[in-house]
Amino acid sequence: MTSGIRFDSVTVAYDGNVVLDSLDLTVAPGEVMALLGPSGSGKTTALRAVAGFVRPASGRVFLGDRDVTDLPPYRRGIGMVVQQYALFPHLRVADNVAFGLKARRTPKGEIRERVAEALEMTGMAAYGRRYPRELSGGQQQRVAIARALAIRPEVLLLDEPLSALDAQLRSGMLAELARLHRELPDVSILYVTHDQVEALTLADRIAVMDSARLRACGTPAELYRAPADAFTASFVGGANLLPVTVAADGVDFAGAAVKVATGGAVAGARATLCVRPHLVGLGQGPNQLTGVVREIQWRGATHRLHVDVDGHVVMADLRELRDPPGFGDAVSLHFASEDAVLLPAGVGRD
Repeated sequence: MTSGIRFDSVTVAYDGNVVLDSLDLTVAPGEVMALLGPSGSGKTTALRAVAGFVRPASGRVFLGDRDVTDLPPYRRGIGMVVQQYALFPHLRVADNVAFGLKARRTPKGEIRERVAEALEMTGMAAYGRRYPRELSGGQQQRVAIARALAIRPEVLLLDEPLSALDAQLRSGMLAELARLHRELPDVSILYVTHDQVEALTLADRIAVMDSARLRACGTPAELYRAPADAFTASFVGGANLLPVTVAADGVDFAGAAVKVATGGAVAGARATLCVRPHLVGLGQGPNQLTGVVREIQWRGATHRLHVDVDGHVVMADLRELRDPPGFGDAVSLHFASEDAVLLPAGVGRD
C-alpha cells in the first residue's frame, strides 16, 4: 500500500439530508491537508468517511491504491486523534499507547519497542506509568497522538485535536505537530479544524469547506493572497470585503476611485474588493479612503481600527500606535493597488 487519500465524488447523507456533497479531493503521500470550514460544513463528515465511521451514499474512498469504501475501520490501517483524546482512564499511559498494537496481535517484544518509540517521539517517555487523570490536557493530547503513531499508520486523521487546549498549550502543540510531520515525512495527514491559524501553520494545502461542499483548495499562500471567492477570503485570514463597481481603470468604492487590476471585468459590473487588514495603512497614500473611527482594539503589538467609510466598515491592522485616534475621529486609510484582489460580487457565503 502507498500512502495518500482520495475522495472520488463522495456524498454522505443522513435521512435524505446531504451533509457531504460530491467531494473530489486528493491528499498526496506525505502531505498535510487541512479541512477548514465552519460547523456543519462537512469537514468532519469527510474525515469520518475516511475512517470508516460513516458510509458514503455514493462515491468511493481510496487509501493509497486501495478502495476502502466497504472496509470496516479496523481494516483500514489508519491512526486517528479525536477532539477529546478518548484515552482509557483505567489504563496507564503505556497501555493506552499499546492498545492498537495489542488489537492487531503484535508480538509483545515489538509492542514494547513501538510504545517506547512513540512516547519518545511525542516527548512522553517519562510518563509511561501514569494514568490519564495524572496528566495535563496537553500531555493527554500527546498520548493520544502517540497511540495513533504506534501502529505506524500511513494515514493519520486529526479531528480538531487542539480545540480543548488553552491558547498557550495550543501554540506549543502546533509546533510539536509541525516537528512530528518533519520526522514522519511519508505519513499523509488529514487535519480537520475551524481555526485559520492551525490550518495556515501546519498545512501544505487547505481545502475550504462550506455547506457540505468544497469551495476552494490550494496552498495557504495561494488561498490567502489570491482567494477564489469572498467566502474563502473571509475564512482564510481576516479580510476587508468591499462592494465595488468596475470602472474603466479600476473600481469605484463608496464614491472613491480605486486603482486595481480588474482582470478584464466589464465596466459597470458589481464585484467584491478584497484587502487584508494588515495591508491597510493610516494616513495619506494611494487608493485613499476617508472615514470615521467606530472601534479601536489594542492587541499588544498592533492596533486594529474599524473605520466607517460611507456605511462600510474597513479594518486596518497597524503596528502599535503611540497616539491612536479615538472613537469618532476622522481618519484616512490607504493601500497599494497590488495588495487588493478583485473577486466575484458577494460577501461571505454566496
